[in-house]
This record gives sequence, structure tokens and C-alpha cells, in this order.
Amino acid sequence: MEQFHLLQKTELRIERISVRNANLNDVATVVANTLGMERDRVIVTDLRDDTITIDILKESVDAYAIVGKQDELLAGLADLPGIDIAAGVSISSHGMLSWVAMDERKTRRALKHSEKIAGEIRQKLSKRAVVFSTGFEVATGQVQDTNMLTIAKRLQAEGYSVARGPTLVDDEWLIAGKLKQAAYDDGYGLVVVTGGVGAEDKDRTIEAMLVLDPEAATPYVCKYEKGTGRHLKDSVRIGVGQVGETLIVALPGPNDEVKSSLDILVKGLKSHSDKHALAEGIAENLREKMRKKMSH
Repeated sequence: MEQFHLLQKTELRIERISVRNANLNDVATVVANTLGMERDRVIVTDLRDDTITIDILKESVDAYAIVGKQDELLAGLADLPGIDIAAGVSISSHGMLSWVAMDERKTRRALKHSEKIAGEIRQKLSKRAVVFSTGFEVATGQVQDTNMLTIAKRLQAEGYSVARGPTLVDDEWLIAGKLKQAAYDDGYGLVVVTGGVGAEDKDRTIEAMLVLDPEAATPYVCKYEKGTGRHLKDSVRIGVGQVGETLIVALPGPNDEVKSSLDILVKGLKSHSDKHALAEGIAENLREKMRKKMSH
């Protein structure tokens, strides 16, 4: 089902129609049933002279459900008491809803073509990645950024084009803004952030991800008692979130932990794992790595 955004052009007008003592709720019901919409998403907002104005309370519609439905819609309205369909009646809109009155066969061919192009674009965007590192030490050059090269090399081997993003300071709103820009403005299908996932107060990457995706998966890697040492939070977490068509992955800063996460990440990308399964896979791998370190 291909959804098309209405871009706030939600009015549908039926012109040159005679109405006398008609039930406008019934009119809305016929429109909803014909166009495959929920009844409570269709209301009659105006009746003036020989024009009925209908508002569709939706942001997007299934294009195939509305294309070429003019004759069916008019026939349904003609069966209602108090409605007279006069010669020259027409259905119009300033936006996508005008497809109701279009030739069905021609428009369906155009839709198939647009779906093919959209699919090709989505495929190309899904293979565009950007990598951000976070932290004062990296930003000031005190610590060498080895993660960018590690991640880029692995993703490039999988067919991704990889760009280097700027090093981000530990501020959740700045990080969130950069991630949002990468997703919506720059068109990256994959965003990887390293660092800032720890239990110290300065670690803000997970908080930034939750600003953009409140339902992001953020499983713990290890847990602490709050207030122990510099641990003002109760755990180290990684994160996987979704912003539009863009997958955002937040990994730890240490390079060995990044390396050990890449196999899981690549496997999840290939299998189209959902964000919760992907996040838990990465987190469990890191937990096991930590258990082995502690056992030694």
C-alpha cells in the first residue's frame, strides 16, 4: 500500500450537486466507504449553493484506494435521499485528492512507475551512511578517532558509501539536532554514533536518541549503583532508533567494543532486523565480552 502525503490539501469538493433535506452524515459515510477510509476521518464541512465541501482528517492516503473513484462515489451519493446528481457534476481538489476524478488506468500506470522510482531512491538512500564520534577528548584531539576508519572500512565492504560527520560535543540537544539533520536533510539511511553511552553525567548520546525516537531500543550493557564513583546513571547502554527511513545506531566509544559490534550490526542490517532485535543482539555481544574480561 503506497501512502501519499496530502500536504495539508485535505478538501474534496463536489460541485454542481443538488441537495435538499439530505443527511450530511450519510454523505460522509458514502465518501468514506468509497475511498476506503475510516468513517470518523471524513466530515462535511460546508454546503453552499451547489457545492459540498468534504474534509479528510488524514495526513496521507492510500493512492490506489482513491484513484478513479469519481463514478462510484457519485453513484453512491445518487442513491441517498435528498441528493440529485445534475449533469456536469464534478469532483475536484487542490491536491492529491484530485486523483479521485482521474482516469484510473492511466493513473495506476503512473503510480506503478512512481513506486519503482521511489523504491530505487529508498534503496540508494539505505546504503548511504554517516559516522559521528562524540566527546571532548576526541573533539580536542587528545584521543585519536579510530572508530570512524573502523566503521567506514567495514560498511564500505558491505556496499555502503560512508561519510565522516563532525565530532559532537556532549550535549543531547546538539547531538539530536545533528542526527535529525543527517536523517531528514542529508538523506542518510544509516547513522552510527560512537561514544557518550556511558553512566557518567556527561554521556548524552542515548538521551539525544530518545529525543528523536522515544521508543528507541536502549538495552543495558552493564549496570551500576547510582552515585558509585562517577556513575550518576545506573547503566551503560547502547541504542538503536528509527527516524523516518533512517536507522540510528549508538555504540560505545572504545574501539575494541566498536569492532566487536560491527558483525552483529551488519548481520542485522542484512536481515532487516527490527530495532529491538538489533539493539539486543549488539548489547548481548558486549555483555558477553565484558563477562569474559571480568572472569580473567
